[in-house]
Amino acid sequence: MADVIFYEKTGCAGNARQKALLIAAGHQVESRDLRQHFWSNLRLLEFLADLPVAQWFNPSAPAIKSGAIVPDEFDQRTALAVLRNNPLLIRRPLLQVGDERRVGFDAATIDAWIGLPDFPSGDLEACRRKHSSGRVYYVQSAGGGAFPCRFDDDPAHARRCLP
Repeated sequence: MADVIFYEKTGCAGNARQKALLIAAGHQVESRDLRQHFWSNLRLLEFLADLPVAQWFNPSAPAIKSGAIVPDEFDQRTALAVLRNNPLLIRRPLLQVGDERRVGFDAATIDAWIGLPDFPSGDLEACRRKHSSGRVYYVQSAGGGAFPCRFDDDPAHARRCLP
C-alpha cells in the first residue's frame, strides 16, 4: 500500500470522504492543509503541469461558480499567480506518493495509480455541502422583542444574527 501525502482544505467534507476511501483501501494518509503551505510556481507545476490550465482550478470555489474568476481566460503565468495568492482556488486534493504527484480525485485514475478497489460511482470531487434550509434562532432586540435569524450550520454564519 502507498504512503499518500494529501493536501486538502481541512474541514472539507469532500476531502474527508476521499481520505476515508484511501484509508479503507489500506493506504497511509498524511493530511496537510493546502492553505498552510507555501506554493511556488515550480511546486504547483509539479502537481498541475500535465493538465490544461482551466483544470487547475477548483470548480466548486465560489469565485469560479459566480463567474468572478474564469479559468479558461488565464495563461499559465497568470493562473499560477492567482492560485498562489488564493490556495482555495486550487483543485483538490493534491496527492503525492513518492516522487509522483497528481491533482483531483478521479477514482479510476487513482485505482490505476495506487489502487482503490472499492469506490462509489459518481463525482468524488464534487462539493458535499448540506443543502438544508439552515437553522432558525431567535435573537433578542434592544426593544425586548425577538426576531428570527436563519443561518446555515456553519458557525461562522451565526455572526450575522448578532444584533
